[in-house]
Amino acid sequence: MNRLIATLMISSALVAGGLMEVAAGAELKVIQTHKAKDVVITLLSESGQWSKGKNSFVLEFASVSTKQPLDVGKVTLSTSMAMPGMTPMAGDATFTPDKAPGRYRGTISFEDTGTRQVTLSWGGPAGRGTTKFSVPVR
Repeated sequence: MNRLIATLMISSALVAGGLMEVAAGAELKVIQTHKAKDVVITLLSESGQWSKGKNSFVLEFASVSTKQPLDVGKVTLSTSMAMPGMTPMAGDATFTPDKAPGRYRGTISFEDTGTRQVTLSWGGPAGRGTTKFSVPVR
């Protein structure tokens, strides 16, 4: 009986681990690609867009010439949206480096929809940079 329970527990753990791996390895869709000097930045998410509420996303940095991932060190991303007659709505993302070089996992929340002006900065082994671009929140 104990052997059966142990076997079931191990099987359950393997199945759960496999499901977690599939969820973590979900197919990402490009939200936007942006070039800043010699760096290509790709913004990705599972849905292929940012939406109202909490958003998880990935930023990938690669060399324009070699197409190889770039370790850009510390990454910061802030957003703003102009509101007529009001202070602009602002938001900041939180990042953790991914296991893959040049890849950063981020989260950000939006209270409503509309186009955000994004300011992205980085600094590390591959150099420093900053760029601005717009991303719609749907």
